[in-house]
Amino acid sequence: MSTTAELLKGAAELFPDEVVTQAHVRHFDLPAGAGRFALITLDNGLDHTKPTTFGPQSLANLDTAIDQVEREAAAGDIVGVGITGKPFIFAVGADLKGVELLKKHEDALAIGKGGHEVFKRLAALAVPTFAYYNGAAMGGGVEVGLHCKYRTVSKALPAFSLPEVFLGLVPGWGGCTLLPNLIGADKAVSVIIENSLNQNKQLKGQQVYDLGIADAIFEDADFLEQSLLWTASVLKGEIVVDRPVIDRGEAWDQAVAKGRFIADGKVHGAAPAAYRALDIIAAAKNGDLQQGYDAEDVALADLIMGGELRAGIYAFNLVQKRGKRPAGAPDKNLARPVTKVGVVGAGLMASQLALLFLRRLEVPVVLTDIDQERIDKGVGYVHAEIDKLLGKGRINQDKANRLKALVTGVLDKAEGFSDADFVIEAVFEEIGVKQQVFAEVEAVAPAHAILATNTSSLSVSEMASKLKNPERVVGFHFFNPVAVLPLLEIVRGEQTDDASLATAFAVAKKLKKTAVLVKDAPAFVVNRILTRFMGEIQNVIDEGTPVEVAEKAVEPLGLPMSPLVLLELVGPAIGLHVSETLNKAFPDRFTVSPNLKAVVDAGKRGFYVYDSGKPELDPEVAALLKQGDTVLTEDQVRARVLDAVAQEIGLMLDEGVVAEAQDIDLCLITGAGWPFHLGGITPYLDREGVSERVNGKRFLEPGVASVPA
Repeated sequence: MSTTAELLKGAAELFPDEVVTQAHVRHFDLPAGAGRFALITLDNGLDHTKPTTFGPQSLANLDTAIDQVEREAAAGDIVGVGITGKPFIFAVGADLKGVELLKKHEDALAIGKGGHEVFKRLAALAVPTFAYYNGAAMGGGVEVGLHCKYRTVSKALPAFSLPEVFLGLVPGWGGCTLLPNLIGADKAVSVIIENSLNQNKQLKGQQVYDLGIADAIFEDADFLEQSLLWTASVLKGEIVVDRPVIDRGEAWDQAVAKGRFIADGKVHGAAPAAYRALDIIAAAKNGDLQQGYDAEDVALADLIMGGELRAGIYAFNLVQKRGKRPAGAPDKNLARPVTKVGVVGAGLMASQLALLFLRRLEVPVVLTDIDQERIDKGVGYVHAEIDKLLGKGRINQDKANRLKALVTGVLDKAEGFSDADFVIEAVFEEIGVKQQVFAEVEAVAPAHAILATNTSSLSVSEMASKLKNPERVVGFHFFNPVAVLPLLEIVRGEQTDDASLATAFAVAKKLKKTAVLVKDAPAFVVNRILTRFMGEIQNVIDEGTPVEVAEKAVEPLGLPMSPLVLLELVGPAIGLHVSETLNKAFPDRFTVSPNLKAVVDAGKRGFYVYDSGKPELDPEVAALLKQGDTVLTEDQVRARVLDAVAQEIGLMLDEGVVAEAQDIDLCLITGAGWPFHLGGITPYLDREGVSERVNGKRFLEPGVASVPA
């Protein structure tokens, strides 16, 4: 058997670029004569923008620190051991950059065992151990604290989670085993499964305390001081921590069943991580910790060597890195300042945009529309949303008043836009209407003002073609709901100049959106792919496959909603309009479904009714459908849909719609909620062999979003 030190040394050699965390030990006397205490501080020597992680060398450093306090505890030199982090950060878990490099199952197993062997030593010390969660704690950071006997948490702690399932792993350093044994299976399933699959939802300090993960909670300003006072009281027996008795009966089984129901709803069996975590939680019912740790090791190694985790890490890196440094964006120094924003239109989309610009830029925003009633309604919407933020305590009264004063509405564009630096239109999706709007804006706005369009499918170049200064027109396509979906497709028209484009990217950054540069091609990225995807579903329905078979066929992709539920969200009329636009551009690949047209003409909002709480085909829609007699199986439908999507992505990359396949994935993850565990779409198509079947080659090099050869 390798020793922990040997395991970690071997792992460290595989990962030479680790950002190493030190484990500093210092000693002092606790208040009120409670005795000599050792405190271990985890710190990588960098500021809070580079959170502390555990790679193999970092674990080895913690192991060495535990060697020291173990000797001191055995000798009776100390009465307790605490562990905490640098300012604002406790520790955010395993270093994923190291995980990406692993090529062998035994190396992956060593990572799991290494973490377990080090953390278990904290639990085995001869004196009580305390974790002080002073700042962000995730994954292995949470788990190192779970191995301590007591825990305190800062009220200001912003983010606490076990996010592994979100990425395609399991909490593999004790999380699946210790957490249910600490707070019960039901709460543990919420943290490990539900929060992870709910876009990696984070807990705040108060929630950590309320769940029973921490035994005490203190204000941020003197958090460590208060934690040490509390520690002294615990060690002197003045405070006794009572924890509830864990229900190991039917409630435990029900919690695991609830977890499976949540996982089925989110990933439909398409991603293994949640189910592996639930198996370990189910087995942890007997309280045998070592059995749990062994199961975590195996699950961790299996998942590290599987495609889902690599795709999850790839997706995470796209959003965290590529999303913050958009490919092809011009020099940011060319951007012009934006001190006032104009919005043409005051409908729901325009009002959402006005609210976003107002909140993020905090500059005057002026709405215009064709009559005063619409304008008043738009401004009223923005005011009501600001009042909601005030009610939730997200802003104070002073800020609410200031923001309300900044938003106005006028009928006269000349009055509203004469000093605007950035004007965005959100009017009817019709090229003639948009050209007319831009002509009116160009006549009254300053010569430097950016003219942005929120079109979802029309040509930006054509929109700009009749203007005196077409170089300042840029596509600025948001996704609905604007406040939730991060993606912003920034479209460069044929004549858009670098300064206008740079300004658009600078504004996107201030809006906290993930901007992707897109060529002016029909429907850009997300809508083009989704329309081809939906179009193929619609085709098989039109040809004769039952609606429920067509819908179920794509469940293994684990998408956030089924195609026809998505169509309902987008609106059938908009879906039809985009398919007509793409049919004009690419008639050989994009069809206009007569059944969809019939649904729209009948004024239906979607295909389903929800009378029973579940979606069921609307009898009125069923009566409208005219179907052929070609009935496909789920497998045949799925193959057709994926082949169509792979073909379309291949053509888009050939046309240069985006710089690389990575941008397609970034768009689908941030604009359409495509799952992290797929890595977007191209890693999935590569993994399933669809890319090579359709295009004769993979979208990504082997080792990108997959296990290196």
